[in-house]
Amino acid sequence: MKQFMSVVRFKFGFTSVRMRDWSVGVSIMVLTLIFIIRYEQSDHTHTVDDSSIEGESVHEPAKKPHFMTLEDLDYLFSNKSFFGEEEVSNGMLVWSRMRPFLERPDALPETAQGIEEATLAMKGLVLEINREKRAYSSGMVSKEIRRICPDFVTAFDKDLSGLSHVLLELPCGLIEDSSITLVGIPDEHSSSFQIQLVGSGLSGETRRPIILRYNVNFSKPSIVQNTWTEKLGWGNEERCQYHGSLKNHLVDELPLCNKQTGRIISEKSSNDDATMELSLSNANFPFLKGSPFTAALWFGLEGFHMTINGRHETSFAYREKLEPWLVSAVKVSGGLKILSVLATRLPIPDDHASLIIEEKLKAPSLSGTRIELLVGVFSTGNNFKRRMALRRSWMQYEAVRSGKVAVRFLIGLHTNEKVNLEMWRESKAYGDIQFMPFVDYYGLLSLKTVALCILGTKVIPAKYIMKTDDDAFVRIDELLSSLEERPSSALLYGLISFDSSPDREQGSKWFIPKEEWPLDSYPPWAHGPGYIIAHDIAKFVVKGHRQRDLGLFKLEDVAMGIWIQQFNQTIKRVKYINDKRFHNSDWVGLGPSQVVHQLALLKKLVSSLLFVKLFRSPLSSSNSTRPQAPQLVFKLFPSQRPSPRLAVS
Repeated sequence: MKQFMSVVRFKFGFTSVRMRDWSVGVSIMVLTLIFIIRYEQSDHTHTVDDSSIEGESVHEPAKKPHFMTLEDLDYLFSNKSFFGEEEVSNGMLVWSRMRPFLERPDALPETAQGIEEATLAMKGLVLEINREKRAYSSGMVSKEIRRICPDFVTAFDKDLSGLSHVLLELPCGLIEDSSITLVGIPDEHSSSFQIQLVGSGLSGETRRPIILRYNVNFSKPSIVQNTWTEKLGWGNEERCQYHGSLKNHLVDELPLCNKQTGRIISEKSSNDDATMELSLSNANFPFLKGSPFTAALWFGLEGFHMTINGRHETSFAYREKLEPWLVSAVKVSGGLKILSVLATRLPIPDDHASLIIEEKLKAPSLSGTRIELLVGVFSTGNNFKRRMALRRSWMQYEAVRSGKVAVRFLIGLHTNEKVNLEMWRESKAYGDIQFMPFVDYYGLLSLKTVALCILGTKVIPAKYIMKTDDDAFVRIDELLSSLEERPSSALLYGLISFDSSPDREQGSKWFIPKEEWPLDSYPPWAHGPGYIIAHDIAKFVVKGHRQRDLGLFKLEDVAMGIWIQQFNQTIKRVKYINDKRFHNSDWVGLGPSQVVHQLALLKKLVSSLLFVKLFRSPLSSSNSTRPQAPQLVFKLFPSQRPSPRLAVS
């Protein structure tokens, strides 16, 4: 679980309130005080202590839940149309065993939505598969079928004054490092314009969610950022003002507001149009009626970032279930003439239909006996490039190619049927994907953890099971050498946090209310980007969830820590082995001119680590307290962000 700084502060505000007498004013002041106290926050840290851990009490549900039936489960687990082909059915070996873990009444909050949308996604995928089969059988395989996820899309010369218009369709969504660059001229006679990132609407809702709304207002110079869903409406308000410090308000190491603009204050929306407002003087306002501008909106690890005429203006942290991979279109409305718009670094898969797949990139056959290590890689549907980078890098270790180590990607379905079709092709081509019977929401990651334990005990039995992410480089050779010195049972091995607290801040991606975890601290847990458990712990997790003795928890790495603590208390004393070579720090990317010079040192760096987490840190901040990895890192995913020197005269 990543360390992070709070990005929200609450302030209660009133607009156009007319006081009729002093008693009304006093009442409002009292309500304001109550509101502020209610949302007061407390900081927390995650620190590591190498001392041994004694058994501690664990918060667990007092009663076992009873099974319940969720809509659409019958379709997902009984429909034979997508289990027919051997290549695809091999990718559903865990899927077929997941039903008992989904229909429990204490399921994670997003489970019902994830299953409902997975059913719709699967129905759409079956239609696409059948359409493609007919095209192949008739010999009419078009370029459109072969390449449905372009690497860029563009549009030119559109006058959108007074209209609400879809500017760009994004067939396969966005990923980290994608960017949208827009050149436009605000209408001199209009008071505002809006840029919206619209999500997919698979869940049957009448209106599609707004992943981000960027509202530029000229009547009172301001920039308003917002999110909206049909179920929850508009999110909390975050307002930038002149006075105060920006310290501790960072998204991907960038401030929520440009320092020339002011500080961020958060409050609940008082109307449908305000979430993050920048109160600016006309001199600092980045937009001018009748004058062209260049806006670059790019997507980091933690949030959206807007650069206007080369200057960073705003950042906006991702909100739960409103992330880049859900975006399906760019929509613009209001008084704005578009000169050009370009979306780049979009997710693109290999053209499996036309390329001869190298045998060494396919998952090797396994003997059927227990292997040494199973590595489960948590990935998202449209992260095609990341998976290919792993197949061509550390998945080429001899231990992997020989079958001593198996690597499998665990991927939920996507809300975009085109992305699902590409995943289906990818699964057929490489044989290393295990599909999950739900849509890939962050709040369902713990179900992937259970699925990995099923995979490592029931499908591909392994002595050790490792969880990692698709942006990590794993030293398989050194890892196996290190495991020779480790116990073969009751083991948690990784970068372990022994003293961490729940995040109590509402609106945070990692928010945990006291109802879900009433204690002030968590049991020991290993950071999610990479940890290893022994076979007996994985078996305990599967059995515990099947018998409903273990509860589910939103944060997957902490959830594993909770389950292991239960194992520690009831089965066997756990060996918590903390190894700082499981590297979990952000790193600063290298410029092209530095790469050649620094590659000579790469071997020295990599040989000192078992595991490297390859985050992207776009612009290192001098006041950041986050640990920095060495400057030299093997860039699996080079960044192409807008240059800070870009300007329009």
